[in-house]
Amino acid sequence: MAHRCPCGLPDVVETAPRLADGTPFPTLYYLTCPRASAAVARLEAAGVMRQMQQRLATEPELRAAYQAAHRDYLARRDDAARAAHVEPLPPGTQSAGGMPARVKCLHALTAHELAVPGANPLGREAAAQAGPWWQAGPCVGPVPSTRGAAKSGEAKSGEGKSGEGT
Repeated sequence: MAHRCPCGLPDVVETAPRLADGTPFPTLYYLTCPRASAAVARLEAAGVMRQMQQRLATEPELRAAYQAAHRDYLARRDDAARAAHVEPLPPGTQSAGGMPARVKCLHALTAHELAVPGANPLGREAAAQAGPWWQAGPCVGPVPSTRGAAKSGEAKSGEGKSGEGT
């Protein structure tokens, strides 16, 4: 887990840069919170990526910060490979979200910024524009246990389902 939502649940996970069979897996950070993911998807649908892409072309400071985010991502991915005892990905392998020159996935950029506060300027903007997705409280709750239900006779052969026979 790379970050916890203000509600307390994980909202960004970090993955190893290779699958168990050695296949490269370049995305390091994943935005996992359903509410955060939906909020970021709304930004993508509203054309925010296109606006950010245009700004990269006209704002040298933003472009430099975004390129620094790309370098940070690559270094962290290499560190994650070493920690997972797998070979780092080859030089030139893409990072995530379109870095360093394009804006392709706000989910990846936001996940990077949440996992490493201050690392990704466009991820920071996206997280801010997404709004306080956590305010309604946790988006998932504990999974109810079904242990012992069959032993006590509570869940035999579909008995007791609400709405049966109506």
